[in-house]
Amino acid sequence: MTRTIALPRARPEIDALPAYSKASGAATVRWRASSNESTIAPSPAVVEAIARAGEHGHLYPTLFADDLVAALAERLSVPADAVLTGAGSLALLQQVLTAYTGPGTEVVHAWRSYEAYPILIGIAGATAVPVPLDAQHRHDVDAMIAAVTPRTRAVLVCNPNNPTGTELTEAEVRRLLDGVPSHVLVILDEAYREFAEEQVDGVELLREYPNVVVLRTFSKAYGLAGLRVGYAIAYSAVAAPLHAAAPPFGLSSVAEAAACAALTDAGHTDRIVESVRDGRRHLRSGLADRGIRTPTSGGNFVWIPIGDRAAELEAACVAHGVSVRAFAGEGVRVTVGNRDAEDAVLAAVDHFTAQPAG
Repeated sequence: MTRTIALPRARPEIDALPAYSKASGAATVRWRASSNESTIAPSPAVVEAIARAGEHGHLYPTLFADDLVAALAERLSVPADAVLTGAGSLALLQQVLTAYTGPGTEVVHAWRSYEAYPILIGIAGATAVPVPLDAQHRHDVDAMIAAVTPRTRAVLVCNPNNPTGTELTEAEVRRLLDGVPSHVLVILDEAYREFAEEQVDGVELLREYPNVVVLRTFSKAYGLAGLRVGYAIAYSAVAAPLHAAAPPFGLSSVAEAAACAALTDAGHTDRIVESVRDGRRHLRSGLADRGIRTPTSGGNFVWIPIGDRAAELEAACVAHGVSVRAFAGEGVRVTVGNRDAEDAVLAAVDHFTAQPAG
């Protein structure tokens, strides 16, 4: 006779969360152009710092990455209590949403944008309010302002936007900030800022708009995706609850040492950025030669708005040895920075366009 056991149940909103999708073939192809990783390894200075820190791996790191916080505060000319670090900017976004939103509240964000947003908003217990991008694949600022209600606790802006690469100008960001009530957080996700053409600086805007929270990362332009280092900058009074809710020892000593070393090697970061900008030009030009128009990108990737044939193009790329990221019914995102991978994508496009749809 079997006995029925009632298992613990998660919160209903957790059961309803969308899944974070994976790129096809990323583990088996020759080139990975699916995850927006740097195609250039960390600098020798960073590798040396990792080795040195590893010698003390038996010891706990500082409680809240004190050395990195101090270095960032000095670099950005902000008080140390305005800076928080974490295991990637996503961990910090979760921290912000947990502290400032919850059941019965709403978070406005553009869509299509970073697919982790509705997941993290749901984990916090809040309701995601997606606002469609405009016809140019850009944030629709006026529509986002109009979507704010008395229940809104945060507006989330990905600039440059992932996966479309499109950017808001400083004037457009200011218009958004002026249109959102001052008691509503405006979270500026600047993960790709170093690659941007517009170079909107959320930290400078924060000096005028105390409801701004800026998220940045070492994963992209610093090439430290595998070490998971992000940071947030906020008005000190806004940051205080985030500090109170921060998990101690949230950043490993190895990750902190690597990030501190990366900050001192501007030349290496410049090389990563230039390889991305060169790759964007090459891939967009090649696609244009093949009759495929792509939006100007401020990220380390190019967006191919191919619509319902996204999965077909992804499969063609995998067949040519390169993984890309397909978004069903919308398009394909291709990470740039490796010329061989970019050329493989163009070869895949040639094969793809020669085939009938479906």
